[in-house]
Amino acid sequence: MQKKCIDNDFLLKAGPYSHMVEAGGFLFLTGIDPMDLEKGLIITDDIMRATEIVMENMKRSLESVGSSLAKVVKVTIFMRDMGDFAKLNEVYARYFPVDPPARTCVAVKEVPGNFQLKVEAIAIK
Repeated sequence: MQKKCIDNDFLLKAGPYSHMVEAGGFLFLTGIDPMDLEKGLIITDDIMRATEIVMENMKRSLESVGSSLAKVVKVTIFMRDMGDFAKLNEVYARYFPVDPPARTCVAVKEVPGNFQLKVEAIAIK
């Protein structure tokens, strides 16, 4: 099985990793931060806006290789504060209105960059 590493110029890259890897008919997306580099937005204090930016970045990443949110099969969310879960869920549900993917959401002590969340995903190519 071969793999193809893909980077997007609209996402920050802060280390030795790929934004997305294609392998075996799947796309593995790295943890996406709530940043919009083109607009100069870095959201650390508004969970709903942060979730929206992360989901838009995920959508854009998938569409850049011919996939879509409808093809996401697994999402993992890392949150700083589970007290924000209901607000996160409200935004997240708009992006997966039917047949949502499997999902894991965990609270972590710290998210690099002082962000409220980081989201990674697996999708079908």
